[in-house]
Amino acid sequence: MTVPRSVLVDLEVTPYYHCISRCVRRAQLCGEGFEHRKAWLETRVEELASIFAVSIASFSVLDNHFHLVVRLEGKEMVDRWSNKEVAERWGRLYPPRGKKRKPLPVTEAWLKEQCSNAKWIKRTRERLANLGWFMKCLKEPLAKMANREDKCRGAFWESRYNSIAILDDLALLATCAYTDLNPFAAGIGDLPENSPHTSVKVRMENCRNRNRYHELQAALMSVGRGEVVADDKAARLEEQLWLCPLAKTAKNRFGNDGMLDHFSLAHYLELLEWTSRLARDGKQRLSDKVPPLLERLGTNVDTWQAAIGKMFARQREQGVVFSFSRAHLQEVAAHRGCHHVANLNGCPA
Repeated sequence: MTVPRSVLVDLEVTPYYHCISRCVRRAQLCGEGFEHRKAWLETRVEELASIFAVSIASFSVLDNHFHLVVRLEGKEMVDRWSNKEVAERWGRLYPPRGKKRKPLPVTEAWLKEQCSNAKWIKRTRERLANLGWFMKCLKEPLAKMANREDKCRGAFWESRYNSIAILDDLALLATCAYTDLNPFAAGIGDLPENSPHTSVKVRMENCRNRNRYHELQAALMSVGRGEVVADDKAARLEEQLWLCPLAKTAKNRFGNDGMLDHFSLAHYLELLEWTSRLARDGKQRLSDKVPPLLERLGTNVDTWQAAIGKMFARQREQGVVFSFSRAHLQEVAAHRGCHHVANLNGCPA
């Protein structure tokens, strides 16, 4: 049975959601000669992250679908924006129109008019924090561009996107890893960080472009020796990144906080490298660096491997939440006033 989006997306439960959207009939509409559409989508995600109160934790774009892990910053962020900033952000999405619906420049006069309308400002603030509007502004323009290119009309995306609530740090990390490894598991890219149109590739390129790659290599070596990467060093590796930083002490270029306590990009790459072996048969030798990482996160190799294995084995998403903890599931069920909630991946712990 279809569940209302207002129930599925609830900031009182969690700000993190894993969104999946597929091309109509799962056709290869972003592959088979149309791979450039993946770049369209990646560019649009980056643009929307600078407009909405939505941070991007992870993403990957494949031939017939995409994955997006988002953090909803909510009312707290949009309330800090002035009325003029709200109008300016909306003007980037939907500029004023002239004759024949041609976009017009966003002028001071237009901004002043919008700011004088308190009802419009209130509604727009709500939309700029809303996941549904974010996905609409992501998918709709790309569908129109693709249809113009194909000289056709009709649906490009399936009508509804999946949104799975992520309830704890382990589930968040597993979902990010699964998202980044999707193209690699499909045979795209020789290494996870080389897979095109993925967040892990963006993170690596950000280090290279900011001349931080040597610092990242040093951090990876320290992880290999069992040392903890200092928080200040971890933060520098993700400076000016448009994605949500992995290290909680870091901030991205929009001033938004990172995600995980005492877990850096170097830790993530080490865990991702081993996890990638689970996505391809015959490469499951365990690195001695992995067990200490998982122990610090409060889990173990067997639990992690079972969870990731189930995610890659599924042909379709099942469940509306994902958690490594039964207690978190019980809390959500009580919050929703139901007996239980369907966990995406069973309950590893």
